[in-house]
Amino acid sequence: MKHLYVHIPFCHRICPYCSFHKHTPGGTDMTAFVDALLKEVEKQPLRPQTIFFGGGTPTMLSEKHMERLLQGLRQRVDMTEMVEFTMEANPRNITASKADIMRDLGVTRVSLGIQSWDNATLKTLGRDHTYRQAQETWGVLCEARFPSLNIDLMFSIPGQSLEVWRETLEYTLSSRPDHISAYNLNYEEDTDFFRRLKTGEFRLDEDRDADFFHLAIDMMEAEGFEHYEISNYAMPGFRSVHNEAYWMGEDYLGIGPGAFSTVNGRRWHNVKDTPRYMTMTLAGEDTATESEEITPDKRRTERFGLELRTARGLPLDLIAPESRRMLDTLRDQGLLTCDESHVRLTRAGKPLVDPIAVALMG
Repeated sequence: MKHLYVHIPFCHRICPYCSFHKHTPGGTDMTAFVDALLKEVEKQPLRPQTIFFGGGTPTMLSEKHMERLLQGLRQRVDMTEMVEFTMEANPRNITASKADIMRDLGVTRVSLGIQSWDNATLKTLGRDHTYRQAQETWGVLCEARFPSLNIDLMFSIPGQSLEVWRETLEYTLSSRPDHISAYNLNYEEDTDFFRRLKTGEFRLDEDRDADFFHLAIDMMEAEGFEHYEISNYAMPGFRSVHNEAYWMGEDYLGIGPGAFSTVNGRRWHNVKDTPRYMTMTLAGEDTATESEEITPDKRRTERFGLELRTARGLPLDLIAPESRRMLDTLRDQGLLTCDESHVRLTRAGKPLVDPIAVALMG
C-alpha cells in the first residue's frame, strides 16, 4: 500500500462549516485511542510512500500521546520508501516542543489550518484561534525547519470582502510557505452553515466566488506558485504527493474512526463512532462498514470529477464520441484547451470545473 491516511477526529470546537467526522474529546481515553490506531495499523504489512494525518485536529494530541503514536507507527510500518509525511495542524495547539517531536519522528510536511488572517472572518468561521496566534504558530513551525509547510485558506466566507481576501493573500505570500491551499467555502449538508444558507441568512454568488478565485490565481502565480489543482498552489518541487495520489485515483488505506479506504476496486469506511471504533479495534474486530465496489462507470465518473481539476488535465480518450461536439463548444468558448492526449481547463474554465465535468461526461 503506497498511501496511508490516519484520522484523528478530535476538535476543541466544532466549526459550523465542517462536515468531516469530528467531535470534542469529551472523556475519551487518549492512551486507549492511540492503542487502537496502532493495533489497526498492524493488520497488514505497510510500506507507504506517503502518510497523511488529518482530522479533526491531529495536533490536539498531547506531546506524550503524539510521541507514542509516531514512535509506534515507525515500529510497525516500513518507512524505507517514504517520500512525504504530512500532519494537519491547528494554530491553537502547536508548541515548539511538539513541533520538534513531529519533525524528529518523521513528519516532513505540516499543513496549518489558518483559513484567514482576519479576526472577524475567523469569528464567522467559528475558529478557535486568533490572527495573532496564527502568526506565532507559523513562526514556531518555521523555526522547527520542516522540509515543507502549507497554509490552508478559505474564501467567499459570509461578510468577507474582496479587499480582506487580498490582504489575507498578501500576508500569506509574505510568510513564504512552500504550498498554499485556498478553498472556496462549500455549504455541506448537516452543518450549521448549510442550515443558515437554506434560511436565506447566507447566499451563494458565483460571480463573487469567481472574483475571489481569480484574485488568488493572479497573486499566487505572480509570486511563482504553480496552480496545479483547482484549490492548490505549490512552489516548484513542493506539490502534495499524497493529495495528488487521491486525484489520480490511487489506492490508499485509512485508519481511525470514520476513515475511508480504497483498495483493489473496493471502498469502505470505518465506523463513525470513536468509542465503538476503539472497543472493536482493541477486541480485534473489523471496523469496516458500507463497503462498495468501484465499478468502471463509477471510476470513470470520479476521474472526470478529479482529474479535470488538475494541471495535468483529463485524458482525452475518456471523453465519449457523442460528447466531442460539447468538447468543441467549450473550447470555442475559451473554457478549455486540448492537445493529443489531455483536456485542460483555462483560467476562465477553472471556476466552472463541476458543470464542465458533467457536460463532458455525456
